[in-house]
Amino acid sequence: MSQASKPQSKPSGQGGPRGRPVIYGRGPPGGVGDKPRRPRREPVEEVWVPKTSLGKKVDAGEITSIEEILELGLRIQEAGIIKKLLPDLKSEVVDVGIIQKMTSNGQSTRFKAIVAAGNENGYLGIGRGKSKQMRIAIEKATSQAFLNVSPIKLGCGSWECRCDQNHSVPFKVKGKGGSVTIEIIPAPRGLGLVAGGKIKRLLELAGLKDAWTTAKGSTPTMSSTSKAVLDCLRQTFSQG
Repeated sequence: MSQASKPQSKPSGQGGPRGRPVIYGRGPPGGVGDKPRRPRREPVEEVWVPKTSLGKKVDAGEITSIEEILELGLRIQEAGIIKKLLPDLKSEVVDVGIIQKMTSNGQSTRFKAIVAAGNENGYLGIGRGKSKQMRIAIEKATSQAFLNVSPIKLGCGSWECRCDQNHSVPFKVKGKGGSVTIEIIPAPRGLGLVAGGKIKRLLELAGLKDAWTTAKGSTPTMSSTSKAVLDCLRQTFSQG
């Protein structure tokens, strides 16, 4: 076969359709077919618009503390009131779970969430929410936790310490939720929180640094356990 009849190999990068060069691999950024990236959307904070008479008073500055609301015997129906009075309040998911139910249409699945809200300085609230979507269940629980925020009286009730700092509870308190009974005993400064993992985190959100705790009942059930912890801490304010 003569040299004229042999097929000539095309060099790399030449001989593409319509005379375009053939580029092997991904190629340089910004080439043909690359789309510009969309700018990342930042979450937009919703502006709170008060709807109740209490919310309007708080927004106007007539009421400046939660203790004043409790003294007047008013009911908090908006989470924005708590956010306005306690801007340093933060929320944390305590427990999530699945609720399965058999219906005439088949098996129904829903999600449940428990959220705690506290500022680690004498305020704590716990809320529960249920929904078919996990995100909505957490949002419902967070809103409920803000509405259930209660003031907690901190102090030093330990006979071993007798200091004037607010690092523990002022006296021994006992609370119950469902089948769970929890007792919180004042402890000397520097001891820490002698409690389980989730119970310890709830006490930290409330602002406690040193305490002994005892728990009886079905403590893995966080719905009853969180209710018992909140019942304990509320007694420090009501009895003190």
